Amino acid sequence: MAIIHRATLSPSKLELIEKYLPAQTWFIKDGSAPPELLGAYRFDDPDGEVGLETHLVSHGGKVYQVPLSYRGSELSGAEGSLLGTMEHSVLGKRWVYDACADPVYVAALATAILTGQREAEQFVDGDGALQPRASSVKVKGSGAPGSEVPSVTPAAAVTEDSITRIDAGKLTLLVKRVLDLGTPGPEDSDALRGTWAGQEAPVLLASLLRP
Repeated sequence: MAIIHRATLSPSKLELIEKYLPAQTWFIKDGSAPPELLGAYRFDDPDGEVGLETHLVSHGGKVYQVPLSYRGSELSGAEGSLLGTMEHSVLGKRWVYDACADPVYVAALATAILTGQREAEQFVDGDGALQPRASSVKVKGSGAPGSEVPSVTPAAAVTEDSITRIDAGKLTLLVKRVLDLGTPGPEDSDALRGTWAGQEAPVLLASLLRP
């Protein structure tokens, strides 16, 4: 369950993403129009400490996937994956990372794929009451509930040809940065697929390789 606080953010998530994208080799800037947020989905951190939110961004006819993690303190060894910091009017200072460098995200993604998990349920905290909020992006892993999830020990992520590869011990995760809207990927693959407004056919977001 993800609890969303009614808060002001400075800078905003979109402002951080707009600064981050042009520095990525897989992003193609097309004209002067800024990137547009299509939607986002969240995963749960079992310890409730790290926010895990993946944004889908449209620009120049392409859709980019930007997984972010939000932390209350710096993540050791991930300086190169830091987008920046933001001031959250409820939670205070937050460090925002490319989530592919965050072991909490890697474990959550592997769990979603292997156990058939969906996006986290979202609730808005307003005046002491939690109000449900629908996710703007729906995702589902290909696995089955109760499937075994090995512990992950992720190495540094490596991105080539718009796919980020994360070697995580017994598993290897592949996160697509530029989405192919025309294919859900092989039906028998270990994968995470998603849909959103205007995209009713499932799209491959990430996949998992086993030894």
